[in-house]
Amino acid sequence: MTAVKAGEIEGLIRRGPDPRIPVILVYGPDTGLVTERARKLAEDFVDDPADPFALVRIDGDALAADPGRLCDEAGTMGLFGGRRSIWVRPGTRNYAPAVEAVLGATVADARIVVEAGDLAKNNPLRTLCERSPKALAIPCYADDERTLSDLIERTLQERGLRIDRAAREVLARSLGGDRRASLMEIEKLALYAGGEGGGDKTVTLDHVEAITSDVAASVLNTLIDAAFDGRRDAVERDYRRFRHEGLDPGVVLGSALRHALTLLTTRLDNPGKTPAMMVATWRGLHFKRKASIEGQLGAWPPGTLRQAVAALQAAVLACRRAEPDLAHALASAALLRVAEAGARRRR
Repeated sequence: MTAVKAGEIEGLIRRGPDPRIPVILVYGPDTGLVTERARKLAEDFVDDPADPFALVRIDGDALAADPGRLCDEAGTMGLFGGRRSIWVRPGTRNYAPAVEAVLGATVADARIVVEAGDLAKNNPLRTLCERSPKALAIPCYADDERTLSDLIERTLQERGLRIDRAAREVLARSLGGDRRASLMEIEKLALYAGGEGGGDKTVTLDHVEAITSDVAASVLNTLIDAAFDGRRDAVERDYRRFRHEGLDPGVVLGSALRHALTLLTTRLDNPGKTPAMMVATWRGLHFKRKASIEGQLGAWPPGTLRQAVAALQAAVLACRRAEPDLAHALASAALLRVAEAGARRRR
């Protein structure tokens, strides 16, 4: 098995996987983290990521239509020599045959990074990579508090900043499980703290309280709770606010997907318990959301939650492939469908 354990992933990515392993599958429900890791793995393998001959991006659907293209790209020499990366972006069609073909070929001085969504255990692409000695399968799940603390330290250190313990703990608790949203908050904090001037480059609790928004209490959770509560009018109103604030529609869909997965996991892990007992297992839940989450746990059975997860996964992929205006329309439509399903569950 070449599936990488969760606790080993960050260290593996920092030091770099074995260059003799040509294929790396990066997948999971946290789309922001999937993209970040795929980008780093693809870019770190080559001397100049800006060189289109060194770093080649291929759409998954293009591979499904032409499975032999991946082998062709993997066997092509760069214009000026050196190593090459082929970054396969998510698609809606099955391109596992293309990956299977390249695993059966001889690949030298090339890395194929396959970026995918939340793949089930029996997904052909995931099964193929987990069973092959020539591939790695790296899962990407929502960040926990320890992972967030490491992310904060590393991101600020890259910008020449330190952070004191109290500030790091408060920031880690306020961030959500979506890597893209967390990085936006950390980047904003780094710009603020780094621009103050002076010799001390330490981020303090005052900086954190002054600049970061609490993701757990942000418009994202207001919008997502409205959807799973079945409040269609509130979804329409809050999404307009969301769009006006200029946030990425992929972020809200990723957060909605994470929320659906958390509801599903909570239901499955606590059979026979009341919604109030289930809510007690949630980490960092704001007291103002407690009644809403209890209602959602009572109204959404596992089967319906699985349908919501599948629909949101499809919307995340479609949104990332679309132009900005269409991406907002896709995100809004997906949340409205969730709201309609939530309303039916409460009748």
